[in-house]
Amino acid sequence: MSARSRFHRAAHRTGLEILGWTLVVLGFAALVLPGPGLLMLVGGLAVLSQQYEWAERKLHPIKKQAYKAARIGVKTWPRIAVSAVSAFGFMALGILWMLQPPAPGWWPFNDDWWLFGGWGAGLSLVLSAIIALTLLVYSIRRFRRRPRRQPAAS
Repeated sequence: MSARSRFHRAAHRTGLEILGWTLVVLGFAALVLPGPGLLMLVGGLAVLSQQYEWAERKLHPIKKQAYKAARIGVKTWPRIAVSAVSAFGFMALGILWMLQPPAPGWWPFNDDWWLFGGWGAGLSLVLSAIIALTLLVYSIRRFRRRPRRQPAAS
């Protein structure tokens, strides 16, 4: 094996390691902050599972629970509607956050506390809403698809 090939493998492994751990750390942070925390956590474990058995063992139960939750979440049309309305509400809130309108007269606190997150929080909410809507469409297509009719035997 050439030195260049060994360097390429080491660089690839290091890059995956950095990406995986970054996603795991950001995923844990986004569980309490605005953002798709569980999705980033699963993504980080998926990347790390390419190199570590422990990550693969942790990934499978989380993935199984995520599919179960997605299946339940799109079981009825009212659940789908609530999910979609919530996602669009978060998107609207994120856009409002990015536009930074002045504090309204009814706001009881100091004006500095009005939408204090700024562009970062707003963008995070908009991106989270886009991800939520994408996952909702995916779940509908995967779990609500009607079985195809089999052609009648002649």
